[in-house]
Amino acid sequence: MKEGPDISRIAGLIGEPARANILTALLSGKALTATELAAEAGVTKQTASAHLAKLNDAGLLAPTKQGRHKYFSLANDDVARALEGLMSLAARSGHLRTRTGPKDPALRKARVCYNHLAGDMGTRLFDSMAQQRLLGVSDTGLDLSESGRDFVIGFGIDLDALMARRSPLCRECLDWSERRSHLAGSLGRAFLTRFEDIGWARREPGTRAVIFSRKGDAAFAEVFALSDDRSQPAIT
Repeated sequence: MKEGPDISRIAGLIGEPARANILTALLSGKALTATELAAEAGVTKQTASAHLAKLNDAGLLAPTKQGRHKYFSLANDDVARALEGLMSLAARSGHLRTRTGPKDPALRKARVCYNHLAGDMGTRLFDSMAQQRLLGVSDTGLDLSESGRDFVIGFGIDLDALMARRSPLCRECLDWSERRSHLAGSLGRAFLTRFEDIGWARREPGTRAVIFSRKGDAAFAEVFALSDDRSQPAIT
C-alpha cells in the first residue's frame, strides 16, 4: 500500500505473541507494572521492557509514574476496540488458543473489556436495552432514548457527569466470544462500576473475569430481561 495509513507497523507490533499478551492483559483497564506484564507475557522483565518501549513509541500505551513505580495502560478506547476487533476476527476465523483452562467459561460469561462489561452478560445488557428501546440502535450509531435516560438515572448512575465528559456516552463494541455487540463508552463503564457498587458482581483478581453473585445474577436477569429472540434489536 503506497498511500494512506500504514497498518503494517501496528499489525507487526500487535502480532508478536508476547506483545499481544501484554496488550490483552491491559484490556482489563487496570494499569500494570513492567514486572506484572512480564509475567503475563511469559518473558523476562528486561524483554518486557523492550516490548513496552516499542508499544509506547507506537502510541499504543499510556505510561504513568507513581513514586518509584511505572505503570502502563492502553492509550485510549481506539486501541481497546482494535484489540477486541482482532480477537473477534480470530475467533470467527477459527484461530483459537489450543490450550483452554477453567477460567474460559467465566470469561465467556462475563469479563472486563477496557472497564466495560463483555461476554454473555455484556451482550445481554446491550440486547435488553435495545429491545426495551432504552437504546436506539441505527446505522449511525447508538443513542440513549428519553426512557433510557430515566432508566439510567433510576439505576443510580450520574448521567449528567457522564455527559459532561468528552468521551462518547454510548458505543458498540464487537464481542469476540458472543460475536455480537456489547455496550462500551462511558455508560458501559458506569454500568460495570454500578454492578460492583451494589454488590451484583466483582472482578476476579488476576484475570479479566467478572463474577456475578447468585443474587446479582437473578437481579440482572430481572432488570435486563430479554424476549426469546435476542438477535433482533430495536431499530430507530
